[in-house]
Amino acid sequence: MRLDKYLKVSRIIKRRTVANEACDNEHVLINGKQAKASAEVNIGDVIEVRYGSRTLKVRVTAITESTKKADAAEMYEVIA
Repeated sequence: MRLDKYLKVSRIIKRRTVANEACDNEHVLINGKQAKASAEVNIGDVIEVRYGSRTLKVRVTAITESTKKADAAEMYEVIA
């Protein structure tokens, strides 16, 4: 699954266009490397998203095409 779609479906970022902008502005890393919005996300990958001075670090535990809001948090586990 594409990174921008994963960020939206998992509700880490609310909209896909915002996820694209975050990737374009180099605020998203996959396994410690800068990631483009089109990068492929796999189970076990570590994604870091910088929100201003805060950083959210998560490990991908599941990939689904769509999910309900209540189940979105099950797609990842927060590391830091």
